[in-house]
Amino acid sequence: MTNLKEKPNPPKLMSELKEQLSPSFDVLLIPLQLEEEAAFLLYLKTAVDGDKLQNMIIKPFFEMKSMQHYASYVQSSPDILEIKSEEKIPLELTKGSVLIAVQHQFFLIDVKKVNTSTVQQTLMEPTVYGPQQALSEDILTNLNIIRHRYKEPTLKIEILELKDKTHNDIAIIYDDQTVKPAILKTIRKRLEGLDSPLIQSAGELQLYLNGKKFTLFPTLMLTERPDRICYNLDAGKVIIMIDGSPHALIAPVVFFDFMVSMEDNYHLFWITSFTLVLRYFGLITCLILPALYVAITSYNPDIFRTELALTVAGSRIGVPYPSFIEVLFMLIFMELLTEASIRLPKAISATATTVGGLILGSAATEAALTSNIMIIIVSAVAISSFVIPINEMSFSIRFCRYILLAFTTFFWYSRFHIGLFRDSYVFNK
Repeated sequence: MTNLKEKPNPPKLMSELKEQLSPSFDVLLIPLQLEEEAAFLLYLKTAVDGDKLQNMIIKPFFEMKSMQHYASYVQSSPDILEIKSEEKIPLELTKGSVLIAVQHQFFLIDVKKVNTSTVQQTLMEPTVYGPQQALSEDILTNLNIIRHRYKEPTLKIEILELKDKTHNDIAIIYDDQTVKPAILKTIRKRLEGLDSPLIQSAGELQLYLNGKKFTLFPTLMLTERPDRICYNLDAGKVIIMIDGSPHALIAPVVFFDFMVSMEDNYHLFWITSFTLVLRYFGLITCLILPALYVAITSYNPDIFRTELALTVAGSRIGVPYPSFIEVLFMLIFMELLTEASIRLPKAISATATTVGGLILGSAATEAALTSNIMIIIVSAVAISSFVIPINEMSFSIRFCRYILLAFTTFFWYSRFHIGLFRDSYVFNK
């Protein structure tokens, strides 16, 4: 194809570019005629904003006195893009740019249509007293939100382009005064080394940046809250945003960051401390309560007071299998109810899961498939798992409790068989 620097014939070059994008129906090559001179526009109809194209490019063409005036007008546009190479032009056209040819000069103007710039309400991290607006799916809108909330000249924003089929923009945001250069260098290196055919969201980007494929705990935090982003910028952390996703990534993070809610910044000291203690209590309850129940009821009932031990034993009368199967059975059904509440339409999810939980609990106890105390424990575990502010950490903790349950069951069986072997040995001797 002809090099742009050689000032080729505009209609010929435009036709070649159009052939590259054909047979797509939305490829348009439009000539604009002014007396004996003409300009040419090449764009994708489905990718550009028609009103913006009409008011910014087409209408001024017929209002200018000469082609020189129009070329100067286009060149002074704040939405003009640099044409790095001829091979990059089709890619820029798919992103919503229009190629303008005026007197052997070529200009690339960004007039993309943005249907995702609506700022959403917080869904994953709601607060009572804090800001209620979250991010949007347009990266420029998100950067505007951050600039509006963090008005520091030291705030730096770098834009990278993904090498996958989406060619989405990735923004690296940091405060130049507080960020650690080593962390920034590591994040840049990981982003530049990404090798994936398709990345659609910040959550998917997080999987590639975690470092280890089979890691259980997240090493980056996914957030939708602009206020959390600003607090972490001030703390010297790096924010990563991807175009098309209403979430941002925070790096680096430690475990305690996942236990902090933005509500903590809007309450008094003692209230914040109390809610933080409640969160850690819920974390411990969610993690160890099922395994602790199996451990105590199976081979250490003497830990309980006599009355409580008799109550637990009485509630398990008629249950035909060991306590670890009972716990596993109820936990799996509780996970199914939780997953159903996420996947069902909002209009019926609350009713369906509530009714399902009540019917399941009452029917299981009446059929002697589980004990009444087990229903209380599973309910406490389910409630406790939702006090963790960040969902990713909540999922990890929920998985860890099955690991503890497996260890408890294994050691119970080991002790049981060792005890049988010892008793048999003593008896035979």
